Amino acid sequence: MKNFPKLIFIICLINSIIIQAQNNYPQNYFRNPLNIPMQLAANFGAIRTNHFHMGLDLRTNSQENLPVLAAAEGYVSRIKVERYGFGNAVYITHPNGYTTVYAHLNKYFNQLDEYVKEKQYKEEKWEQDITFQPGQFPVEKGQQIALSGNTGGSAGPHLHFEIRDTKTEECLNPLLFGFAIPDTVAPIISGLYWYDRRFSTYEPGANGIAVKKAGNIYTANLVQVNSPEISFAIKAVDKANQGFNLGIYNAELLMDGKLIYSFKIDKIHYDDTRYINGCIDYTKFIRDKIGIQHLSDLPGMKLQNYSLSNATGIIKLQDENVHTIEVVLKDVKGNTSRLTTKLQLSKTSDKISPTAKTIIANEAKTITTENAEISFSKNAVYDAVNFNAYEKPDTDPNAVSNTIVLHSPYIPVQDEYSLKIKPNRKLTNTEKDKAVIILDYGSDKDFVKAKWNADRAEGQFNRLGTAKLLIDNTLPSVLSGWAEGALVNNSSLLLKGTTKVGDIISFRAELDGKWLRFARIKDNFVYIFDEKCPKGSGAHTLKVTTINTAGNINTQTFTFQR
Repeated sequence: MKNFPKLIFIICLINSIIIQAQNNYPQNYFRNPLNIPMQLAANFGAIRTNHFHMGLDLRTNSQENLPVLAAAEGYVSRIKVERYGFGNAVYITHPNGYTTVYAHLNKYFNQLDEYVKEKQYKEEKWEQDITFQPGQFPVEKGQQIALSGNTGGSAGPHLHFEIRDTKTEECLNPLLFGFAIPDTVAPIISGLYWYDRRFSTYEPGANGIAVKKAGNIYTANLVQVNSPEISFAIKAVDKANQGFNLGIYNAELLMDGKLIYSFKIDKIHYDDTRYINGCIDYTKFIRDKIGIQHLSDLPGMKLQNYSLSNATGIIKLQDENVHTIEVVLKDVKGNTSRLTTKLQLSKTSDKISPTAKTIIANEAKTITTENAEISFSKNAVYDAVNFNAYEKPDTDPNAVSNTIVLHSPYIPVQDEYSLKIKPNRKLTNTEKDKAVIILDYGSDKDFVKAKWNADRAEGQFNRLGTAKLLIDNTLPSVLSGWAEGALVNNSSLLLKGTTKVGDIISFRAELDGKWLRFARIKDNFVYIFDEKCPKGSGAHTLKVTTINTAGNINTQTFTFQR
């Protein structure tokens, strides 16, 4: 038993090394996926509408069709072809337990591109999500796998690059893997805010505090509050050396030298990325285009591996003493900015009781108006909402319901909620089959084909705004860019899709009776000429069939020559 303490020490040391290895990411295992220096247009964890940015956006010098290279050896395990989202994407699984993702591509490498094209023609379907076995498409480190582009939900040419844990599919912060990206700029703080946490953070909302800068040190005047229970939030960005605004990696909040809140953006699962709406002041972000991140937990924010579980950030002031507040922001390279201020409780204002229609985080709730029913799950909201729902007449001649006002588009919801609307007159079965629910949330609209539950039309939505039920008998259509029977010398055919209500949910093109592969680029449909329609092949007939949200079908015929 003489060596027992030594044995215990060795076992503990080994366990410590194993745990540390699990938390450390391999350095310099992955190479730059481009042949030009890595420059960031966006980093992991940056604020986006309804999601965190889940990888790195690498600049391609405003160009398309740059070679995209495998970051390490492995095999192509999946590809996606989609209208929005990633557009064309390649997933490579590596032997070290990670998967890299390359998105917004224009073209895959030749063998893979031919495989995908063959499958598209066989299934007569452009959108694809294909998985592969390890032996089908092995790749070496540095091998060209694609050409960069601007496909999917991309606003300009770039390469979106991710690193994921293959087993859990969590997205990991690629900057933790040792890429040689120069970064000497500390985060920049432009605002501090406090919230009365006796209330919801949505009402009365943020109280702004002016911030002064001297180098990487920021200060604010004494903050006097009229509530004994408050929280803080910060408006700040990190900066790339090239000047792009990036997201904050790590933030700490201290009071009188004690850590009371911290978040660090190391890894996020796509299933959880919508929880960003519980990490920011959503109202400010949507209404005012200002990114403010909470330095506290909201009761319905359940994002894992984000903040410390024993540090909520809620400050409960039990005296009128002056307290020191410090906010520390760091990027992955350790560049640090600090903001200090003083906090004091002044005269306490009265707390107002919530109304009867309040939706509470972690509690399901159903709210009704005369002709509508709105059902929220227990995971619907991040903080209490004094929900205001009412009806008003709608002047649209195709509307068959009142407009249902669903509180405000500036309040977020996490889960989809169910909306049921009773029409203002009895509808025929034909009308019911063409009924669409429209949700208008200001910046855009969502359209859902109504599902009928007895005498009510039902739809699922994940934003708030104003909703109504209408009958859509209009046809979708496409517009050609050439005159009928004209000789087309361009490299592609372009059709512009149009609908009066909703979206084109189905598109089918047939050239001389055979399916033709058109790619969908947002609202347009593009066919790049290939062996299916070579030059000098004479006159052709193109039949296009489209279906819109309501289910209305339109078939159009175009002619051209090659």
